[in-house]
Amino acid sequence: MVIVWLLVLLGYPVAAQAYDEVRAGTPTLTVSDTGMVPHVPDTAYVTFGLETAGKSLTEAQRRNASIMGKVMERLRELQIDKERIQTSSFTVSPHYRPPSTRPTDSPPASPEIIGYVISNMVTVEIRALDKVGTVIEEVLKAGANNFQGLHWGLRDEQPVRLSALKLAADKARQKAAVLSEALHVKLVRVLSVNEGGHVVRPAVAMARMAMESSAGDMPISSGELKVEATVTLVYEIAPN
Repeated sequence: MVIVWLLVLLGYPVAAQAYDEVRAGTPTLTVSDTGMVPHVPDTAYVTFGLETAGKSLTEAQRRNASIMGKVMERLRELQIDKERIQTSSFTVSPHYRPPSTRPTDSPPASPEIIGYVISNMVTVEIRALDKVGTVIEEVLKAGANNFQGLHWGLRDEQPVRLSALKLAADKARQKAAVLSEALHVKLVRVLSVNEGGHVVRPAVAMARMAMESSAGDMPISSGELKVEATVTLVYEIAPN
């Protein structure tokens, strides 16, 4: 989930200046509302990886590099540009011999390394959404054994964010108008405007059984993203 805070200038003074000009005790009305705009995603991000073990670090690295090379070759065959492939994590972990029972009065033995495990995680940006299922299936066939999942995104979120922001502002103004009428007060001016928003990204989780499946393309549905924006308005009010 992404959170973005923006300063919104709608032709009114900013909050600090406006409050400085208003004497203490000035009555105010605060309203807040949310606008939500659905949008079909145009990008998928698939994260997968490979864990290999070896008695020595060199052996574990050699196995990891060999299999990951096959995975990368398969991605190139699927016409995934190298600029869309990013190593998201790379870890090396020693594997220790399990501790054996010893007399309580004997000094503790130093841990003994008996091997290494290398984990190499990669995130792939896929812009041709009809390839998502194929990419997942093919990288698993090529040797990837750790699938983290996928999420959907928009390459350009700003136009959708602005639409959600406008919708939220319109709804907040309408709410203020209704409340002022019901309370028999008039809206004098806007003292402050605050905005916040985020993108709701539906996540897709893959069960381990899907990793072992070999029957056709995996059923992947992108669904919709919901882009939200919230606007809070503080009005100075006066008797009607």
